Amino acid sequence: MTQTLTTAPVRRRDLHDGWALTLLDGPAPFAIQDVPAIVPGTLITDLHAAGLIEDPYLDRHEHDLAWTGECDVLYATSFDWAPTGADRVDLVAASLDTAATVLLNGRRLAEVQNQHRSWRFDVTEALREGTNQLEIRFASPLRTARENQSRLGTLPVTGNDLPYNAIRKMACNFGWDWGPVLVTSGIGGPIGLEEWSGARLAEVRPRVTVDGGRGEVAVQGLLERADLLDDSELALTARLLDPAGRLVDEAAASSAEDRLDLRLLAEDPQLWWPRGYGDQPLYTVEITLHDAGGAVRDRREHRIGFRTAGVVEEPDEIGTSFTIVVNDRPILAKGANWIPDDCFPSRLTAEDYRVSIADAHDAGMNILRIWGGGLYESEHLYALCDELGIMVWQDFAFACAAYSELEPLRSEVEAEAREHIVRLAWHPALVHWNGSNENVEGYYHWGWQEHIPEGTSWGLGYYTELLPALLAELDPTRSYTPTSPYSRPLSADPRNPDHGTVHNWVAWASEEDNDYARYLDTIPRFSAEFGYQAPANHATIARAISERPLDEDSPTMLSHQKAVGGQDKLRRGMAPHLPPVEGFDDFHFATQLNQARALLAGIGHYRSHWPVCGGTIVWQLNDCWPVTSWAAVDGDRRRKLLWYALRDLYAPVLLSVQPRPEGPVLSLGNDTDEPLSGTLRLRRQRHDGQVLAEATLEAQVLPRSAATLPVPAELDAAEDPVQEVLVVELLGTGTRTVHPFAEDRDSALAGGALTARAERSEHGVRIRVTASSTVRDLCVLADKVDPAATSDRQLVTLLAGESATIEVRTAAEVDPAAFLTDDVLISANDLVARARARTA
Repeated sequence: MTQTLTTAPVRRRDLHDGWALTLLDGPAPFAIQDVPAIVPGTLITDLHAAGLIEDPYLDRHEHDLAWTGECDVLYATSFDWAPTGADRVDLVAASLDTAATVLLNGRRLAEVQNQHRSWRFDVTEALREGTNQLEIRFASPLRTARENQSRLGTLPVTGNDLPYNAIRKMACNFGWDWGPVLVTSGIGGPIGLEEWSGARLAEVRPRVTVDGGRGEVAVQGLLERADLLDDSELALTARLLDPAGRLVDEAAASSAEDRLDLRLLAEDPQLWWPRGYGDQPLYTVEITLHDAGGAVRDRREHRIGFRTAGVVEEPDEIGTSFTIVVNDRPILAKGANWIPDDCFPSRLTAEDYRVSIADAHDAGMNILRIWGGGLYESEHLYALCDELGIMVWQDFAFACAAYSELEPLRSEVEAEAREHIVRLAWHPALVHWNGSNENVEGYYHWGWQEHIPEGTSWGLGYYTELLPALLAELDPTRSYTPTSPYSRPLSADPRNPDHGTVHNWVAWASEEDNDYARYLDTIPRFSAEFGYQAPANHATIARAISERPLDEDSPTMLSHQKAVGGQDKLRRGMAPHLPPVEGFDDFHFATQLNQARALLAGIGHYRSHWPVCGGTIVWQLNDCWPVTSWAAVDGDRRRKLLWYALRDLYAPVLLSVQPRPEGPVLSLGNDTDEPLSGTLRLRRQRHDGQVLAEATLEAQVLPRSAATLPVPAELDAAEDPVQEVLVVELLGTGTRTVHPFAEDRDSALAGGALTARAERSEHGVRIRVTASSTVRDLCVLADKVDPAATSDRQLVTLLAGESATIEVRTAAEVDPAAFLTDDVLISANDLVARARARTA
């Protein structure tokens, strides 16, 4: 795992043991005194671990915890310490969440208020030999935010009435339209003592560039001395190692100043590429600080990649492009938005990140957008993206609100931005910085202007002045936009589809018509947010909700649906496409199916317009708890049907039928380095397999491009739409699409059109199915049988006479026939047949 390493002679000692939690003030419904605390951790997770509260993710327990954000709490521990001869001892905390007073042996070290940055306190004089008492007193985050708001002024927020914009804390901790309100406090990251002498590396700033076939690593070391009067000479050395560990270059510099600059060179370096465009070779930079006598005082090690990267925004005949370019090559962006993977990120492990990033990688994604309502993420995430070639678009931590630019908030914003710009500059995966999420859109389109007095700052100065200035100083090698959506040069029209980025929410959010067909209304230059809702997988819901039978509209189920009018939108959105459903199981399957179909429509449309549309970043990859949401992977890390659709949509070659004003066309997307040529076989046929018309077309698609071919007239319309489909296949490749002429609700899809058998296999159960008529989107909802079971395929469409094999991975000792029941092995045909039977 790539990480920043600090090794001897700076000695690190974690202080993670022996902590206890005590309520100091607030409306807790029970006594909280010396409760064992896990560090890193939070008030809520500690109370749950102690058995004092129920799991907030289950049933309606979230609503029983509104008091947690109103409490002042004390975290306390004791530790033994003896002098080691070090000149200096620092208490170092990676994250304190959020309004904290830090005391050591009764001495107040600091009062801090920013979850998004780390802290270092000189405790040399406060320590004593023997037992030491460390206390961190957290003030109520809600009271603190209200107090800040009274000083800074009330500014608009979106989503709820909690003033998350008045405190530098993870915004979604206050709830979101996919997340619970679980406001908490705690020691959010590692905390410990660092002992050092002489000097240390306070910061190491990199600038990795490639120009004319030569790679350069400019290293700027900023030093801190234990004795402020010390002006002795210090030496900094650096070594550059290639991916095989061989020395490429080394450099050294000496100075009595507290800044040392070095330059490392690599002739014709191996270039880092996004996945699907090349390899991801990672070099190593070793930096060592020596004193005048040659003794090592500090050491760092980082992995880097040589590449140029960023977004290109250029005027053209349409408007303004938005294309990610790496090493001078345009990259078709295929990705998703990332939210915190848990409401309590301190409990996430390296393995948790590995599993979640694998969800992106296995779906064919090449980019993740780290959304601004969460956190600057763990090193684990960025390191995995470096290794796997998944580009990162990083938002600064502002979302869906207006933010004061007054002190002390402004200084905290600058401090956190400086820290993370330098920290993340080492990572080749990071290609783009973005100033905020939807904040300029909110000002111009959500009525904020009416509520912000003229002359009052609301965050624009951060996005257009402070943050770009910091990037120019610390990391000018990547691109930057002030916000998303953003329509350069039309700053007052931030969601113009012809310029820059859009967040296309009309297809979901419209109160009148949230049909996903509305994705086809525009051709954006880049779609940075869009998505459609569906419930979590069945086993996730069954774990989270104890009531039986499950009911999609029960109060408990609705408490796990945070979108305003969400259930109505689910029903209204699928009504044009699917037949009416009854019962929880069919509602659950239909809404997951409709979510997958929505993104098949949206991404298929956008990708057919590459390079006019520079790519798609869907909302969203992951969930932080069990909830009905836009995620492709639910809060228990189960892949929804949408995930399988994304895997198809983000494949190197995508074949689809797309509507155009002049008639339907075949779209072939070729995201490979080789020309795509071959024969397209088209046939219009009945559900029973009778071919009514057929034709062949020769396709030629250049590398990294998309091409369209008109559907021949004899195939572009059906004689009997409810009975016919258009089948298009690229011969010899296995690439195929089946395009219905009628929506499922109106079609003659046959019930009972499938025969199936199941048998044990090496890793679980093998299901063999054969269709006697068209079967649309056959799925195996395997987690209904075994919560740990997964299916290798979903959304399988079969034509009359075709067979397919589906592998279910499961270790459960269950009858294989359990996977063949009509609520587990299910297709769109079943929904149609059941609706037909109800009206017969």
